[in-house]
Amino acid sequence: MKTDYNIRCTYKNGAWGELEVSDSEMVTMHMAATCIHYGQESFEGLKAFRGADNKIRVFRMDENAKRMQDSSMGTMMAVLPIEKFEEAIVKAVKLNERFVPPYESGAALYIRPFLFGTGAQVGVKPANEYMFILFVTPVGPYFKGGFQTTPFVIMREFDRSAPLGMGKYKVGGNYAASLVAGEKAHQMGYSNVFYLDAIEKKYIDECGAANFFGIKNNTYVTPKSSSILPSITNKSLMVLAEDMGMKVERRQIPVEELATFDEAGACGTAAVISPIERIDDYDEKISYVFTKDGKPGPISEKLYKKLRGIQYGDEPDTHGWITIVE
Repeated sequence: MKTDYNIRCTYKNGAWGELEVSDSEMVTMHMAATCIHYGQESFEGLKAFRGADNKIRVFRMDENAKRMQDSSMGTMMAVLPIEKFEEAIVKAVKLNERFVPPYESGAALYIRPFLFGTGAQVGVKPANEYMFILFVTPVGPYFKGGFQTTPFVIMREFDRSAPLGMGKYKVGGNYAASLVAGEKAHQMGYSNVFYLDAIEKKYIDECGAANFFGIKNNTYVTPKSSSILPSITNKSLMVLAEDMGMKVERRQIPVEELATFDEAGACGTAAVISPIERIDDYDEKISYVFTKDGKPGPISEKLYKKLRGIQYGDEPDTHGWITIVE
């Protein structure tokens, strides 16, 4: 949905300029810009929520700022200061406040910051000019019919990224690399692809573009891998799991261990948690089922409600994750 304003900032002559407000949805750039030819580009995604008290809250924006800095270092782009990133978010939310959905809707204002090389460069090397843009748009609740489970499929013919490659950065190329596998999974009736590690095809990596977690023996288990994008939602859920008295393990998870989990889920900004109904191993003809009645497990539901409650202001923010836009 078109909103009123977006925020822009340019990097030239070795320095970032001031934030500028624009009402245009268009970007003009040189046809030899490095973002087009060499993939010098990264993006982030976060949300602003209107609470029952009508206050607008943004969740952990400093973590998104740090992750964008990591992506910049991984692609040799100019690094945007955290303060400028946060200032752009607050300014964009304030200017587009009328688009923040009401509390009762369960919807939110999605915030999309992105950074790309605009300098004209035919040789393969970093640009000397960059542009940062941040726009917002309202998005509806992820689960239209309430919190529910979906099936995933393991297909070994696809890798999302190489172990020492770009998987840990939030860059567009990783998403382009997932389109063929994702579309095939959708055509087969699954919500997304469940990726294994690219070297041995033995260990769990990611669920589509989301992080995986499994629950067993009062323990929250999530994969450790150099090719996984570090999810801010997953990072938050690990803290909340510990708050609930659970153990947290971040380690390699062999695919066979899926059979031992009582609950499993994919987590990320869009859904917070997408509970997994089952994971079908397409090549091995095995199904790992995580629910008997098709409903989310009790711990997944508790974690989901707790995190959503913090985001909307219904639960106390004991970890300092929320910024109130005033």
